[in-house]
Amino acid sequence: MNTHVPGKSALLLLALAMLAGAASARAELAVGERVPGFPSQATGDWLNTDPLVLAELRGRPVLIEFWTFGCVNCLRTVPWLREVAQTYQERGLVVVSVHTPEFPQEGVAANVRRAVERLRIDYPVLLDPEARYWNALGNRYWPAFYLLDDQGRLAATAIGEMHVGTQRARRFEQEIEAQLARQ
Repeated sequence: MNTHVPGKSALLLLALAMLAGAASARAELAVGERVPGFPSQATGDWLNTDPLVLAELRGRPVLIEFWTFGCVNCLRTVPWLREVAQTYQERGLVVVSVHTPEFPQEGVAANVRRAVERLRIDYPVLLDPEARYWNALGNRYWPAFYLLDDQGRLAATAIGEMHVGTQRARRFEQEIEAQLARQ
C-alpha cells in the first residue's frame, strides 16, 4: 500500500523553513531589557538628523516608532507623534521614527523623503528598508512604539494607532512623563 501523500515533501520543507525562520527571528523585547543600537551610521540612512547612536543618547528617554508611509494607521498617528515630540523634546525626550517598508515602493528613499516632507515630520527618521532594526527588536506591527528609559532599556510599548487626547495616548504619555521625571 502506497502511503505517499502528494505534496508531503513540499509541506515538510515548508515547515522546516518556517522553523528555521522562527529560530533566527528575535523574540519580542521584554520590559527592562536593553534595546539593541541602531543598525546604521550611514548619513543617507537618516533623515532630519545626522546618524544617531543609541548609546550616545543614554541619560535621555527615547521613543522609537516603527511606521511606513503606506500604512493608514501610521498616517493617522503622525499628528499625535508630532505633538509628543514637540511637547517633550525640551524636557529631554528623543523621538526616532524608523521607516520599515511593507511594499517595494515604500523602500525607495526618495519616496520616504517626500512623505516626511508632506507629513511635516521634523524628528529623526531612520530608513530601515531591509527591516534590520525591525528584526533586531522583534517587531511585528505598524505602528509600534518602544519607550526606552535613560539607560537604553525598554520601559513601555504600545501597538497601533495613537490619537491626540485619547485615553490610550494619555496613558502612554504618562509613561513618557514618568521616564522624564527619572532624569
